[in-house]
Amino acid sequence: MCFSPAGDLVGGAVVAAIGIDACLHVKGRTENLAIAALPLLLGLHQIDETFVWWGLQGHVPTGIGHVAMWIYLVFALVVLPILVPILMMLLVTTRHRRRQILPFLAIGVGVSAVLLEAILVGHPSVKLGAYHLAYTIGLRHGVAVIGLYIVATCGPLFVTGYRSIMWFGVANLGAVIVLALLCASGFTSLWCFYAALVSGAIALHLRYSKVNARRENLFH
Repeated sequence: MCFSPAGDLVGGAVVAAIGIDACLHVKGRTENLAIAALPLLLGLHQIDETFVWWGLQGHVPTGIGHVAMWIYLVFALVVLPILVPILMMLLVTTRHRRRQILPFLAIGVGVSAVLLEAILVGHPSVKLGAYHLAYTIGLRHGVAVIGLYIVATCGPLFVTGYRSIMWFGVANLGAVIVLALLCASGFTSLWCFYAALVSGAIALHLRYSKVNARRENLFH
């Protein structure tokens, strides 16, 4: 099945619903609320992309599609590199783990600043691809910047100490490499869709885990 507005809408709605359910069932584990909220945010992000599709296809006014494109790009390229390290810092319970995540946060802030500048001065655009949306922001030194973006968004997942979060990072890192090699023009759209779906697995883990299992997945 190809990616489409229907895929974004249904997938985003399902992941957002899973995220809402996870937030309602953190079972007193307030440190898990941060990671539980991630699927909700990523699900809403995919629903927003539905309006980008519809704007390009003429199903909604062009202005709405244009605004949706800006929201999508700002969240994907500017917010996520900072948000993911912050959420991981809220998730971990020791100063040692937080110190390990700080470098990734610093990288994320730098990447976000570079990408924000590119978006603001590069006249971003989007066009329909065969199975995806192709976003263009006029980014210079794209390979280096995207490499640091990957470090900022995937790196913190490996140092939280939680096994399930680590596997989430492995799945995302693998997808990043494959998508970057196979479809550079659709990287932003396809990876964010994949990340949203995989984050749903984390939310389901939180939803069905027991209260006393809070540290079962910690490395010792």
